[in-house]
Amino acid sequence: MDLLRRGSSEPDADGRVLSVTPESAGWHYVGFSAVRLRARERRSWSLGGREVCVVLLGGPCVLRAGGTTLDASGGRASPFDGPPHVLYVPPGMEFSADAQDGAVDLAIGSAPALGGRAVRAYLPGEARLEVRGTGNMERRIHHLLMEDHEAERLLVTEVMTPAGHWSSYPPHKHDTDDPPRETQLEETYYYRLRDRERGFAIQRVYTPDRTLDESVAARDGDLVLVPRGFHTVSAPPGYEVYYLNVMAGPRREWKVTFDPDHERLRG
Repeated sequence: MDLLRRGSSEPDADGRVLSVTPESAGWHYVGFSAVRLRARERRSWSLGGREVCVVLLGGPCVLRAGGTTLDASGGRASPFDGPPHVLYVPPGMEFSADAQDGAVDLAIGSAPALGGRAVRAYLPGEARLEVRGTGNMERRIHHLLMEDHEAERLLVTEVMTPAGHWSSYPPHKHDTDDPPRETQLEETYYYRLRDRERGFAIQRVYTPDRTLDESVAARDGDLVLVPRGFHTVSAPPGYEVYYLNVMAGPRREWKVTFDPDHERLRG
């Protein structure tokens, strides 16, 4: 199974440098696009019956949807410069981005939804900060659209992993619908590297019976699919790693099972 999707250095006609649909991923829920706008460029989108979470990766822009304006003209310069501006958009609604006096990178996660939620704009200060793990398992997490924020299916969070540290560790999985022990969630990992030319991350995805067992090297702008199985990430020495997680499934809860071979390391 090919879990790695390479990003492009140049946007396509719709501004996308990377795009994954449920059909292209071979699953049911999660869609993801990375979009790049030139200075003073404006783009708009509508994803029909899908709810959307727009995350400002970097650059000055203004986001709009349904009469709501999120002014991110003073937003972060890169994913490593603090938490982002975030816009939640319900299904069937057009949303837009206006780049200001610089290039803009956006991440757009989506999942099928029926509607009934309102547009919500979140400022950087509203991201819930968590420092998880200790020693070389420590990483910094910004919870952007988790259970404490309203949505129908989407769960979105971002993680900064210091160079030489492990992340999403110990390995965990969420591929079985067995609440409250575990919930079934498809997941994407979208990577950005502080050293964009030389940096990389290593990700392993594997099932208990090893019918799926892949390790991939993700570069800046790449995406890794996690359809099932345990998964974990390593940031090599010298290369600080950022990834954005978009998750969705039949139940909007993040409940995971840790690999019993490594669960002792949680302490």
